[in-house]
Parts: sequence; structure tokens; C-alpha cells
Amino acid sequence: MAGWMWLRCVLGPHLQRIHRSPEQSRTDGRAGRRQGWSYQPRTLEKHTDSILGWASALWSLSYYSSPLLLCYLYRKGYICSSKLVPVSQYLGTVLVCLLGVACLRGWGRWKNLEYLQFISILEATKKNHTPENKKRVRCYDFDFSYWPFDFSWTEVNNPKLSKAGVSLLKPEPRLRGAADSVLNSVRTLPCQIISFLVAHSFGRRMLYPGSVGLLQKAMRPMLQQGQARLIEEFDGQRNKLVACDGNEIDTMFVDRRRDGGETGQTLVICCEGNAGFYEVGCMNTPLEGGYSVLGWNHPGFGGSTGVPFPQNEANAMDVVIQFAIHRLGFQLSDIVIYAWSIGGFTASWAVMSYPEIQSLVLDASFDDLLPLALKVMPDSWRPLVQYTVRQYMNLNNAEQLLKYQGPVLLIRRTRDEIITTTGPEDVMSNRGNDLLLKLLQFRYPKIMTDEGIRVVRQWLGSFNHLEEASVYSGYEVDDDWCVSVLQSYQAERDVLFPWSVGEDMTLEGRRQLALFLARKYMRNFETTHCTPLPASEFHSPWRL
Repeated sequence: MAGWMWLRCVLGPHLQRIHRSPEQSRTDGRAGRRQGWSYQPRTLEKHTDSILGWASALWSLSYYSSPLLLCYLYRKGYICSSKLVPVSQYLGTVLVCLLGVACLRGWGRWKNLEYLQFISILEATKKNHTPENKKRVRCYDFDFSYWPFDFSWTEVNNPKLSKAGVSLLKPEPRLRGAADSVLNSVRTLPCQIISFLVAHSFGRRMLYPGSVGLLQKAMRPMLQQGQARLIEEFDGQRNKLVACDGNEIDTMFVDRRRDGGETGQTLVICCEGNAGFYEVGCMNTPLEGGYSVLGWNHPGFGGSTGVPFPQNEANAMDVVIQFAIHRLGFQLSDIVIYAWSIGGFTASWAVMSYPEIQSLVLDASFDDLLPLALKVMPDSWRPLVQYTVRQYMNLNNAEQLLKYQGPVLLIRRTRDEIITTTGPEDVMSNRGNDLLLKLLQFRYPKIMTDEGIRVVRQWLGSFNHLEEASVYSGYEVDDDWCVSVLQSYQAERDVLFPWSVGEDMTLEGRRQLALFLARKYMRNFETTHCTPLPASEFHSPWRL
């Protein structure tokens, strides 16, 4: 028995923190608010772990530099049978030494009562997934790859879902004749190959820098601190979900329903930005507002596996929603989707695919990735950028948003430096403007004629609340009249969008309605892109 436990210690995960003792977890329902402590390895474990860490870093460095290294060795004549035999013997010796170091680390862990208790609880949880065992294993922070599964897409009987993944809106193909199509395929083959290589190398990492391992390693202390805060101060529950593509999704749930407040009965699912993690991201905004909150990390971020391509992103969002419904017990009508920046893609996909969701809040998001991608790439690359974005990174937020009939709130940062195409000083180049205009033009086409678009653009040109109020009062907008017109139209017809309201209205009336709707659908926040949104700025979207 002792030998088996020692082997478990050799093969076991890194233990970083103990959030609370398992005894506290069993006896005190509020123990999550107690202070945890960092795991302290003993001398043997500490030094052997350091050696194995350096060996892992050197292996990663040699792996990524292997093409250059092999070329160098070949030119120097080292790649031959006479030279390879001593090298292989040397490498074998190194591997045996590292195996010995790993065994010594296991011995150090075996002599540490805290680690021994942890590994016993982890093994018991893997064998028997009882709620009591899961509650005990949540007392620890360790390598998420060892975390037992909490929910899988296979637990839900959804005939529309398969291993191929959920459905996405695809760009419409151009109609061509058969001969023309074959010739075009041959002609564009080099571009297709280059596009694939760009998307799967630096392109994906530029779009989602949070998936880069070096950045995550640099942020690890901050992420561990943020996770400890969510668990120890807010009694957060970490869960591992398995999406239909096999990716493991790292999530954090804070339940406020037992607090008795009205906002606690609403679940806010948060979609982070391209370098955001639930540990330190936009999840904190609704949390401070008293809501129940479910945060999750993109594939390839934090404990989540995979890479953040659109299909994987949508698959992850789907299993998060299914988890909220079938395991956490929320109805779709109780769920609000809140997204920041690039998280608008998964958020708009969610409301398109689950139209019963209560509402959507998009903060500092954009209508389409392509204009922003063209902004940062050379003009000579334009055809390649267009093909790569549409084929591999088609974040078509506006197109997905138009499929949703529910309440929407857009938050625009007036000094945004990321989603503007010319710079933060030009508020009219903010792609949030285009998102608003496309939404209003679809839902109220008779109001958003050329004149309606003109006055809304004038309102969008405002940098602060004083300028907004000046434009609004300049057109003498009567809010009560606008509400009565819209309510009357809704009561008589009760139809889905698009509405024909404004069809038989004067030009002045359409202007008033255009400005009224713009102010209801969008709120300005006078700051930059990455400033955290205060809880006071997080509002439920307008409902007629």
C-alpha cells in the first residue's frame, strides 16, 4: 500500500495552494470565505521540482528550435551513425537521471502530510465522483489536467450536436461555373496554403495573445491570486467541462441564489477578451453587482485545452450553456450573456443559437473582425488577410447578432484604441458604431433611412455626455412619445423584428425615434479599451 501511494506521489500533479482544509469544507458551509495558504514543499521536493522544471524548459526550447538545430548539426557532420550512437547513449543517461530525480520528488511528496492528504482525496474522487469527494478536491489548486471531469456534452441528449461541433454561420460562396471553379481553385492554391500556415502560426497568436504559453507563465501568479480570491472570498466552484470536440473547458461558478437577492437569481455568463481570463477578467463586474456568475476560459487559456479558433470557441460556449442549464439548474430565461471585446463572438453565437436567453450585454465589441485585421496588416497583404479571416477567423458578430430577437445593450468606450480603425481620437472609426447601426437598420428599417442614419451618426460623434445631450435636445426628442409609438405598434402587431414602425411617419418623427433607439441600445463609457467596467456601468438592456 505504501509503495502504491509513493507511485501516486511520483506521478501526481503540482499542488499550488490549499484554499481550505477538507475538514472545514465538510463541517462549515461558509468555509469558502476563510483564508487559504500556499502549499509549501519540503527541501527535497522543492529542489527536485526545480531541476525537472529546468529540464522541461530546455526541452521546449530545443523542440521549437529543432529545425535550426538539425540544420546546424547536419552542416557540421554530426548526423551520422558514428556520432549518433554516443549522443543516444548520453541522452539515455540524462533520461535515467531525470527519472531518478522524479522518484526523489515523489519521495519528498510522500513525506509531506499535506501532499499525502491531497493525493488521497484526488484518487478517491477519480474512483467515486460523489458530491462529497468533489467538494473536498475543490479545496486544492493543482494542475488542471489532473482535475476530474464535472460535466460532459454527452450527458445532454441533443440530436443536433455531434463531434463535428455546433453550427456556425459560413460566408456565402461565390457562384461560379464548374470549369471556372476548378481553374480558380488551382490559381488560388498557393494563397490557400499560405493562409492556412498564417492562421495556424502567428495569426492565431496575434488574434488571441492569451493563448501564448509565455504570457500565461508570466501571468501565473496573478491568475492564481485571482482564482484564490474567487474561491475563498466568493465561495466559487471550479469545474471542468468536456466540449464535443474533446477540449476541456476551465470554468468558475459563483452562486448568489441563496443570498436571497433578486439579482442573484440571474446568471451572468461572461465571455472574456483575447488576453482575458476569468480569474482577472470581466467576471468581476457582474460579481460586484450581486449576480450569480459563470466564467470560463477560451480553449488554450488557463486550464482549458485546445486552440481558440471560431469552431472551438462555439463548441466551448455550447457546453458552458448546457452546464448552466442541466447541472446548475438555471433556465435560459434566467441567463444574461455578458462579453468584453472579442468575447462578443461567442456571446452573439450564444444568443443566436439559444434565442430564449434573457438578454445580451456587449462591452467594447465590434461588428466584424476583417476591418480591424486590415488595419494592422500591410495593404499589399489585403487579399491574403481577407481570405484568411473569412476562412479561419470569421468573427462575424453583427451577422450573428441579427438572428437574436431579445434585449441588447452595447457599451462603447469613447477613447477605445483597439477596435478603432484610425485611432482613439476618432470616435467615428469605432467598430461599435457599425454594430449599433447594423442592429438598428435590421430591427427598424423604416426608421433607419438615410436621414435616420445621419442623425444617429451625429449622435455617435459625441465624445462625452454633454455632447450627447446637446445632440439629443437639439432634435427635441420626446421620450414619452417615442415609447407610446413603439408600444402601440407592438400591441397591435406583436411581430418579430424587423418592424415596419415609422412607415407612415413624418421626417421629424423618424429622427426622434432613431435617436431615442440609439440611446436605448448603446451607452457610452468615457475610457479606454482595457479599463475594467465598474459595476455601476453594468445595466440590464432596455425593454420596451
